[in-house]
Parts: sequence; C-alpha cells; structure tokens
Amino acid sequence: MMSSDALTDLAPDAARTAPAAGETGRAAHVVQSAPAAQASAATTPVRRIRRLSERQVVDRAALDALLDEELVGHLTAVADGVPIVVPMGFARVGDHVLVHGSTGGGFALRAAAEKSTVAFAVTALDGLVYARSLFDSSMNYRSAVVYGVLETVDDDETDAALLALSERLMPGRPAEVRETIRKEVAATRVLRLRLDDVVMKVRAAGVSETPDDGEDHTVWAGVVPLTRTWGMPERSALTPVQTPTPESVVALTTRSAPDRRLP
Repeated sequence: MMSSDALTDLAPDAARTAPAAGETGRAAHVVQSAPAAQASAATTPVRRIRRLSERQVVDRAALDALLDEELVGHLTAVADGVPIVVPMGFARVGDHVLVHGSTGGGFALRAAAEKSTVAFAVTALDGLVYARSLFDSSMNYRSAVVYGVLETVDDDETDAALLALSERLMPGRPAEVRETIRKEVAATRVLRLRLDDVVMKVRAAGVSETPDDGEDHTVWAGVVPLTRTWGMPERSALTPVQTPTPESVVALTTRSAPDRRLP
C-alpha cells in the first residue's frame, strides 16, 4: 500500500505557532490577502505546516486558482463536543468563501451564531505518482484549509451573494431561469468565511528517485495526471425533446477546463 506520507499529505498538517526570532522562509508564512496580511502581521500568530513544510504554498494567486476551480469543500465544526464534517458547494467571491443552506437549522448556522471557529477544506487531486514500491508511491495534489468564524450575510446582501454563488457554480445560468422569489430567498441563509487564516499545501512533482537508490529501474515509474471534463448533457424527463440545450450548458461542456472566475 502507499506510504502513510502519501495519504496524509493531502491534508495540511498545520500548527499555529510563533516563529523563532529572525525566522524566515515560506514555511513560516500563511496564505492571506495582502490587506489582511499587512493588518495582522504583528498580532496574528503564524500558522505553518509541520510535516514536509517545504510543500507549503503562500501565493495568494495559487490559493484563488484552487478555490475557483473546485466546486465542493468540507466544512468542519464541533457541536456538543462532537466533530461534524459536511461537504458543501461553495464559491470564492473576493476575499471570502461563500456557502449557503436552509434557515431551518444546521450546524453551520449554529457555529455562526456562537462565533465558534470552523475549518473549511478544499482539495484537488492532480495525479497519482507511481513509484517502484508501494511505500514510495504518492499523489500530486493541491489542498487548502481556511480557518475562521462564519458570518451570516445581511439580508440586503443576500440577493447579490446568491447570484454570485450561482454564477460561479453554474456560469450563465441565472440569466436563463426565472428570478428567485422572496419566499425562496427567505428560506435561505448565506454564510461567508474570510480568507484571512489559510494554510495551503501542494505536491506537484514526479517520482522521488535517484540513480543510486537501489531500485530496479526497469520497473516503470512515473506520474498519471488526472483531468476532468464535463459529460454529455442529459435532458430531464419533463423537458420537451425539441428544447435546445441552453448556452450556459453548451459553454460548460465544450471547454476542457472550465474557468469559473468572475471579472
């Protein structure tokens, strides 16, 4: 089987610690937006990765690219002493991650009301690394965890937040369907998590090998990249056969790498 390193490397193993005097280097920084980083540099302890710290990435553009590419993240909180993890669709809008749910309840709303710290994790699997032993085999990936307190989006901002969320998840679709009615908006809560406290970890490399590593080099080793494409649209049972496929669906399914970033 793969080594434990290959599996556990998917999740950033971060510690919130203050660096030693004079300590520098990318392992001693946290991914932040520029204004937030400047404002909190003197007061916010540094969150850094303890294992394989050289894989920590601090480039905000790399973080944005990951968040703009993926559609699902995992929100984690503690409720009544029990950890809860729920996969959720999300969107990055500026310096926030947006998620939404029903007003009827849920641990996310409770966490927001209690102002308790949550974690939101996003991972992209980019390929499998085939080494000459299962122990040395690994994965290429990009992963990030956002820490913070969920904020409830104000009622006067909800419409814009829902529109932004919809545009990122289904680009162009809002213009093709009816407007959301007040009853539907009232049943929905949008929550946001600021990108102030983030740790990101990346493996984007080939097989760890050297000419004198003692392995049989006639055994194939290398990387199998993982790519994803949208499949053929499937019309619903109640949609008339003659109904044309909407432009938003055509655009989504005819490009190999959907770009969900907004201007």
